[in-house]
Amino acid sequence: MADTTSATPAQHLSDEDDPSRRDVIMIAAGGFAAVGLGLGLWPLLDQMNPDQSALSQATTEVDISHVEAGQAITVMWRGKPIFIRHRTDKEIEEAKAVPVDDLPDQLARNANLPDNAPATDANRAGKDRENWLVMIGICTHLGCIPKGQAVGDPKGDYDGWFCPCHGSQYDSAGRIRKGPAPQNLAIPPYAFASETKVKIG
Repeated sequence: MADTTSATPAQHLSDEDDPSRRDVIMIAAGGFAAVGLGLGLWPLLDQMNPDQSALSQATTEVDISHVEAGQAITVMWRGKPIFIRHRTDKEIEEAKAVPVDDLPDQLARNANLPDNAPATDANRAGKDRENWLVMIGICTHLGCIPKGQAVGDPKGDYDGWFCPCHGSQYDSAGRIRKGPAPQNLAIPPYAFASETKVKIG
């Protein structure tokens, strides 16, 4: 008598034709490819991180104990010149006497204060140390370095800084008073670490 039973469709599938097994193999292969790609790209991505010399410039601590009233020093921070001036009483009084409404740029441009802080002398000078002024020494017109740091440098009409390239003049609080510069000299993030040291950054 002939066998009348026939094989079901599931019995005819070999291991290679099993869809669930094929999915597992594809997922595993894709995972290995992603890991390999990540390992291959890591050196490229890692070389874009700043090197140790750049990281060391993230903050700068400056000793200001030797800077007398009326003197100024320039230090570098993140590749930018930072002007630190020990202002005289005369320079402070001149800056305080200027109404904010008379200034071309009425914002403090101080990274330590809110963006909308007005450009009063108090908002430009060191907190609780009005005789100290710490600014980024780059003219806001075309990026020149204004004169006024060294003894004998021209300081313009406002006892501050003068940019000889295009004639921008800043007062003793670093605020633009005359010329094409659109903004006050920027104040970087800084704090006094002690009576004689200021930490920039």
